[in-house]
Amino acid sequence: MAVRSIRIYGDPVLREKTRPVGEVTAALRRLAEDMVDTMVDAEGIGLAAPQVGEPVRVYVVNLGAMRPELFRHRGGPSLEGDPDHLVLVNPRVVKQEGEQTGDEGCLSFPDLYDKVTRPDVVRVEATDLDGRLLEIEGSGLLARVLVHEYDHLEGILFIDHLSKFRLQFLRGKLRKLKEGGQAD
Repeated sequence: MAVRSIRIYGDPVLREKTRPVGEVTAALRRLAEDMVDTMVDAEGIGLAAPQVGEPVRVYVVNLGAMRPELFRHRGGPSLEGDPDHLVLVNPRVVKQEGEQTGDEGCLSFPDLYDKVTRPDVVRVEATDLDGRLLEIEGSGLLARVLVHEYDHLEGILFIDHLSKFRLQFLRGKLRKLKEGGQAD
């Protein structure tokens, strides 16, 4: 439908804890479509509603960018037929196992990447836009995306997982982003 502006680090909406979705409305469906369009346009693999200025518990994942072996479990009608994108409404992380450390970035932090430790296996339960239950469990990159986007719904950013030393090292880039510039 439309590509929206992605909110950049420093925008207060990125630190807000989101509110649950009560009912799926035409406006929420439009938001989800716009989020998918925005994610695809930005060549992202995930996008949470706060990143487009909406503090609601919704995120989207680019399933087409995931290798098939990363999927450990799929459940629910919205995951049938290998869809390219998934919309998760009111998601809950119900399982986290193991640990992986790898490079991570975020559309709200252009050109900024760092090593972040995340669970190696993550399972999320949510509903789709038709109110049907869905479950998805993934490992590796898929697990990283599932929990990264969930963090956005809690007002947690990927830099919150970095050490004080790394944050000190990135201080200049973060200040530049916050002031409205790019990170270089």
